[in-house]
Amino acid sequence: MTSTVGEGLVDGCQWSDLELEAEIAALQTAIRTWAESKELWFDCGFKAYLDHVDGEPHDPPVVTLLICGGDLSTVLDGEDPEGNEPGFRELLEQRGYFYENINGYSMAIYPESEALSSAFARYFHWRWVCSLITEDTADVYQELYDHFARRPDDLNRLHWRDFETLLFRIFQNQGFTAELGPGTADNGIDLRLWQKNPIGDILTIVQAKRYAVGNKIDLTNVAALYGIGIAEGANKSMFVTTSSYLPVARRFAARFPGSIELAERRNVVDWCAKATQGIVADKSTLVSPEAVGRIISEVAHRRDPRVLHASFGHNVTMNNFALIIKETKHAALLMGLGNRTVSDDGYGQRGTEVPQFEPSTISRLKGDLVWRAKRKLDDGRISYWDGSNLYSAWSGEPETFDLYD
Repeated sequence: MTSTVGEGLVDGCQWSDLELEAEIAALQTAIRTWAESKELWFDCGFKAYLDHVDGEPHDPPVVTLLICGGDLSTVLDGEDPEGNEPGFRELLEQRGYFYENINGYSMAIYPESEALSSAFARYFHWRWVCSLITEDTADVYQELYDHFARRPDDLNRLHWRDFETLLFRIFQNQGFTAELGPGTADNGIDLRLWQKNPIGDILTIVQAKRYAVGNKIDLTNVAALYGIGIAEGANKSMFVTTSSYLPVARRFAARFPGSIELAERRNVVDWCAKATQGIVADKSTLVSPEAVGRIISEVAHRRDPRVLHASFGHNVTMNNFALIIKETKHAALLMGLGNRTVSDDGYGQRGTEVPQFEPSTISRLKGDLVWRAKRKLDDGRISYWDGSNLYSAWSGEPETFDLYD
């Protein structure tokens, strides 16, 4: 993913993406230099929050994650006989940051000022939106459309291929059967769209140009696409750009109404706004109760890869069970399942449990009990990450829980 400079007013200054990235690098260098001076920098490093959790940005934004082992983790986790932790905290405060110990070895670094926090929030939100531009996640992640509907200038920050992919998802949202071209050697056709018609499918070919606002499309480009449409036997040709068109190009298109359409930035923004309205925040409405009821009846009495399990807890072991109710190549919608205890120690503190399936299970198809996750395939093993828990197919055997700390 590439982007050009995006600016935001911070403490009276304009901060670009590159400047924020330089600020992160300077912060990391200062931390490492301090730790090395104390001979604490062993098995340590930094990681971006998005790369670490593969989930939505934290609020407030995590500027960087300090992943530390050895002596530094001991110092920051409370065992500090030489009194180094106050110096670390002071270092961060002098630069306008503070830290939080997440789990003993992961330290989240946050900005102190509200203005800088807002700048980083915008920056990391942009990175998050970019990570969602994949071929089949848009019905799960409405942020794709909402972001560009509210911030149309960011269309020009997209890589040209990501702009094509965004249009691909938009047209699918509009009901077209869409095919995304290879990106190169595509004979001037970036997308093909088919629309059902009683007398046969209607084919529209699309060419997309992510141009700067002042770089207007000329007659040569529009006329060439019109000719390609005729050669391809297409019913219609569409040119889509983030800029606009020279008058001569508009006059040419006006000579062939119904055969060639010119769409520009305002059209893309309008399409995004309409797509956002069609994808509600409550993910449970994306799947009908009838469809979920059928899934429940199919998986309730047998081992099925649609039933997922994740264990979690710090010093304790707890279980989450979930059901896949919608799945694509890159994403899935999960519905939480209740836990049913199979055995325990008589106090309910240690034992085994399984997912709960009963007539009331369908009532969990609502609000916060339905959420999204990224689907990953690694060495033939499929997993689902929702930013907090890593799910995989349940083995079918009772899972151990242990609440003793």
